[in-house]
Amino acid sequence: MKTTSSALLLAALLAIGPARAAPVAIGAPLQAATLDPLVGPGRTLASFRGKPLVINVWASWCGPCRAEMASLDRLARRYQGRFNVIGISTDDYRDRASAFLQQAQTSFPHYIDHDLQLELMLGADRIPLTLLVDARGRVLARHYGSQEWDSKENAKAVTRAFGM
Repeated sequence: MKTTSSALLLAALLAIGPARAAPVAIGAPLQAATLDPLVGPGRTLASFRGKPLVINVWASWCGPCRAEMASLDRLARRYQGRFNVIGISTDDYRDRASAFLQQAQTSFPHYIDHDLQLELMLGADRIPLTLLVDARGRVLARHYGSQEWDSKENAKAVTRAFGM
């Protein structure tokens, strides 16, 4: 009987599929991750510590992602040196992400997430997703949906979150 119960439990767990890791909680530090560059040098998430960080998760096929990219670039240029901005593409194909970036002409580095490691860790079950991370690598906020990041209101919210 015990063997039958164990077999049924195992079958049920396999039918559900693999467990998805929970995204990093607000206030918790980002986990270690190596970033595969689309634009800029390869880095690790930890290498951005020391300055606040804006992480934008996007895809080339995502209309709202494409719509907000120019405002993120303007925000990055306006506050260059005070905090970093990076993009993480969830595209399945590097060439599609790269083609979009050639059109977008952004000034900040972009990386591609091939194995869903970053997508799962950051909580990107829908995009665009933008995270605000403090200088110690702790997640301060998670924003879903397209924004005008360089608007007076949003720029003020970002700088306030970073204590500027």
